[in-house]
Amino acid sequence: MNILETMKSSSPTIPEKYMQMESSELTKRVRKVKDQMGTRLFLPGHHYQKDEVIEFADARGDSLKLAQISASQHEAEAIVFCGVHFMAETADILTRDDQKVYLPDMRAGCTMADMANFTQTEKAWEQLMSDFGDTILPLTYVNSTAAIKAFVGKHGGATVTSSNAAEMIQWALTQKERILFLPDQHLGRNTAYDLGISLDDMAVWDPIKEELMYVGDVEDVKVILWKGHCSVHENFTVSNVLQIREKHPYMKIIVHPECRREVVALSDEAGSTNHIIKTIEQAPPGSSWAIGTEMNLVNRIIQDHPDKQIVSLNPNMCPCLTMNRIDLPHLAWSLESLAQGKTVNLIEVNKEIAIDAKQALDRMLARA
Repeated sequence: MNILETMKSSSPTIPEKYMQMESSELTKRVRKVKDQMGTRLFLPGHHYQKDEVIEFADARGDSLKLAQISASQHEAEAIVFCGVHFMAETADILTRDDQKVYLPDMRAGCTMADMANFTQTEKAWEQLMSDFGDTILPLTYVNSTAAIKAFVGKHGGATVTSSNAAEMIQWALTQKERILFLPDQHLGRNTAYDLGISLDDMAVWDPIKEELMYVGDVEDVKVILWKGHCSVHENFTVSNVLQIREKHPYMKIIVHPECRREVVALSDEAGSTNHIIKTIEQAPPGSSWAIGTEMNLVNRIIQDHPDKQIVSLNPNMCPCLTMNRIDLPHLAWSLESLAQGKTVNLIEVNKEIAIDAKQALDRMLARA
């Protein structure tokens, strides 16, 4: 389900009274429900969440880690996922049937995940099979819809994370001659390049124009990148890097691999959200860093490390807008609805889709 579909869905909207409440009252209500439900309730919170939400999280992490932790909460009956739609879907796929997953605001989608829908992917696959024959294995970033994970699982492929993308691409290329990497072209390109695959051996599939973008002999193509991107990380530019180099020549730059290839190439380090957090934690006091990732997380890292000089690589960067739809009023409404026995914003992945999507996840987890 993409953002427009969720906004048009029949899910109830938040009562106005929650939007008018003071933060202190909302905080009190959230704590009350958490105390009442105890271990029957579990709140996973993604790193990009607002401080007003993340403070109530029972676990913090990236999307897959949170889904796995949710599945391990044997006493939890309700999982209120403080993240975006595809993350809650993954949690629903991995948790038991008797556990229910909820999203405080159904408008909390992911523009990257929405850049690859099932119909587009089927059309692309048909054309690529015609062009290349049975020589391609599909991989999808976990930042994708359940339907895309299911497509990949059904065709023998697997999911990847930003932490294990290199390992999974290497595995895929032992299975087939080529890979189709969905939906983030930048993570695919950066990872393949680091593995020694030439940029000249990478093509881009444009799902809007329904064509392969490549100059040269198509027989040389090893990696087919879906033309998708993270709207946050694509906003870090070469100009941002050059400005830091000019103003702070001593400062190290660390970015997420969802950034453009040229930005990653000019940075000192690139790695997953967890890698960025750990790198700053392990950095010596007094060290200086410019971080290229989501602003809520950067601000939290700055607060957690007053002994270091830390700035955002892009000083004009905004937080992830869709992630920020999960706020304190929606969290309070979601929890109080649960406490009252009301079903609000339940995330349920179709059983057939869930089975195929889990195949893609399991193939990755088997290599973890």
